[in-house]
Formats: sequence, structure tokens, C-alpha cells
Amino acid sequence: MKPHVHSSGTESENNHNILFQSWHKNGECPEGTIPILRTPHSNRRRRSYPTVSQKKQANDFSAPPGHEYALVALVGGQYYGARATINVWNPATYQGEFSFAQIWVGSGEGDEANSMEVGWLVNNGENKTRLFTYWTRDDYRSTGCYNLVCPGFVQTTTQISLGAAVEPVSRYGAEQFEIIITITKDKSSGNWWLLMQDQLIGYWPGSIFTSLADCSTEINWGGEITNSEFAGHHTSTQMGSGHFPEESFGKACFFEKIGYVDESGNMRDPEDLQVYVTKPPCYDLRFAKYEGDGISFYFGGPGYSDKCP
Repeated sequence: MKPHVHSSGTESENNHNILFQSWHKNGECPEGTIPILRTPHSNRRRRSYPTVSQKKQANDFSAPPGHEYALVALVGGQYYGARATINVWNPATYQGEFSFAQIWVGSGEGDEANSMEVGWLVNNGENKTRLFTYWTRDDYRSTGCYNLVCPGFVQTTTQISLGAAVEPVSRYGAEQFEIIITITKDKSSGNWWLLMQDQLIGYWPGSIFTSLADCSTEINWGGEITNSEFAGHHTSTQMGSGHFPEESFGKACFFEKIGYVDESGNMRDPEDLQVYVTKPPCYDLRFAKYEGDGISFYFGGPGYSDKCP
């Protein structure tokens, strides 16, 4: 039975509505089955975003150690979903580190922090860009996992394999590729549904959450990297395209048409967004101005340099 959910309401202007993954070359899943990645790329729990209480400190963004961010945040209301079109790249990553472009939908503070996360990542020095989901209900301490590694997210589609590589990806100064992501709550069941390119992918049962069982009080959109400083200086792991936002379309990674779902199930443009950038000389964020294109921004950077020691 299909849920009552709100699609993104957008169509990709460059006709990249079909999300292609490498495994599609080998055929499709039989009816009644779903694709499952044979070897999960990672199940390492991670503290993935600063809590609401940390962000409320005036003019201060306190990131968890070893993590850096360039993101925008919508905080303080009641939200029933989120949306974004995310430009897909393949940033370079250092061994043992990650680079993410994602949406966080969260609620609660401290040990009660709940989060649903979805987007793309590159990890551990490999050259594959992968789709992922993640969830936790206790601030990444003992619950939650990526994709289907533990009970939690329930996949319903046969077309997408969570954790598998997505292709093609954008190239500098060349054709650009995107994924359209929507998270929205089905109030009749209490479940949070995930859509990609307006296809139903699956859902997070409302029962696995505590503070997110009702609604979200915070949504973040943007990039994250992990920084181990293995060589004694800032990592050269890239965020986004690996280029700064001022380089703009075709060169810098972007989020566009970001939105949230209100209590009535309507998709809205967010207002009073807060910008959080932990190290602007390493990674930065700038809003873009497109007529009739909703709220968009560029983000990212190269990491280690003479300005980012």
C-alpha cells in the first residue's frame, strides 16, 4: 500500500531523472526482492552534525572533533520533511576519511538527538560516489547504521541499491548531474518516507525514533568531511567538487530548490536560514541567485593549502 506522501514537485531540467547505478548493467532484481549491497562500505557510527544546543550559541559553531561543515540550517520550527536537488561529484578523500553532501533531518538534544540522513558520500580514499542513508536515535552512540546494515530503514524499491555507486558524476566545466531527494512524513502511518527522483525508495519507521516520532525541529543541508590530520596538518580531503563556491556552476558543487514540509503537508521555501562554516579557508558556502529556482547555494573546497594549514 503506497503512503500519502509529498513528492519534490520538481523536474530535472536536464532530463537526469533516471538514477543510474553500476549494478544496473547486470540486470534487475526479480519481483518481490530488493537489491542489497554485498559488502557494506561502512558501518562506522559517526557523530555527524552538531546538536541544536551547540548551534544556539551566538556567533559560535562548535563542531564535533574531527568533523568540518559547510551547511545551512533551519531551526526552531516543526518540520515534516525536507527536499533538495544535490549536484553529484566525486571529491578526493584521504585514507580513512569521508566526504558527504547530504540532508540531515533531526530533533532532540544530547543523548536524545534523533537524525535521519541521506545523500551521497565518498569514503576511505576510494573513487566511487555512493548513495547512502543513515539514522540514529541516541546521538550516534548505540543505535543506527548506514543503509540496510541493521534493522531500521525499510527499502521498498527494486531499482536503487543503497550504498552502491552512482554514475555518471559531474566533471569540472562539463555536464552536471543531480539527485533529487525528498524526505516526508506519512501522518497516517507515522513513517518517514524517502524519495529519489520522485521514486519511493523506502521509509524509516516512526517507531525507531523518540523525538522524531512526531516531527523534526531541525533540518540541515550541505557538506561534511572528516579530518584526521594524519600527516600533521589539515586533511586534503575535498568537500563538494573540491573547488570553492565562488567558481559557481559547472565548477562548484551546489544544492538547489531546498525546502521543508509544513504541518499541512505543503512544501515550503525555508526562511531565516543560518549558515555554518567551520573553516572558511578550507571549505566555504555561498548562496546563489536564480530566478524562480527557489533557494540554492554552492559549497565546498579543496582542504589543505597554504591558506588552510
